[in-house]
Amino acid sequence: MPPAIALSFGAGIVGLALLGKSAAPESPASVAPAEAEPQEAEIDVPEETPAPPDAEPVDVLEPSSVPTVEGYDRLPDGSPLPELPKGAPSRVKFGVVLFEYEGAQAAPGQKAPRSRTKERARELALEALAIAKSDFSKAVEKGDPGSTANAGFVPRGVLEPSVEYALFTLEKGTVHAEPIETPRGFWIVRRIQ
Repeated sequence: MPPAIALSFGAGIVGLALLGKSAAPESPASVAPAEAEPQEAEIDVPEETPAPPDAEPVDVLEPSSVPTVEGYDRLPDGSPLPELPKGAPSRVKFGVVLFEYEGAQAAPGQKAPRSRTKERARELALEALAIAKSDFSKAVEKGDPGSTANAGFVPRGVLEPSVEYALFTLEKGTVHAEPIETPRGFWIVRRIQ
C-alpha cells in the first residue's frame, strides 16, 4: 500500500484517507495574481508515519483473508455469486444506508445493535430504498448510525461478497435495486464513482 494512503475502519464501513500536507507557495506582493508565474507546490509525505507511543498495534487484513459469513456470499436466490465482470473497477466510491436488527453483529467499536426485529429492519430498508432512488441523502437520514451519503473509496476484497458484487457491478450514480442483507443488518448502497 502506498505510504500516502491508510485504511480507516469505522462503524463497519471502510473509508480511505489521504495523509500528508501540501504547501502552496505565496505570490510576491509586487506581482499581480494574473501576472504571477505558476509554481509547483511541494507535497511533504513521509515514507512512514510513526504511530503515537501509546498506540495499540492493529492487524491489517489482506483482501484474501477477510472472513465471510455463511450465507452472505450468495445472491438472494441462493445461487453463488458470479465472478466480477472483466473491466469492473478495482475500487469504488459509495454511500450506504444501514438498518440493524436484534441479533445482528455490531460493528467494531460499536454497542450491540438496536432492539428491532429483522422483519422491521427489512421494512425500514425497503421504505428508505424508495426514497434513496430519488434522494439518497434523505434516505441516509432515515438510517442507523454509520449511514453516510459518501463512505469514500473501498477496494475489492474488503466488503462481504454480496455487497462487493452489488457495488462493483452498479453503474455510477445508481442505487442497488434491493436492500442487501449482511451480518450487521440491511444495507442500501449507491455507487458514486
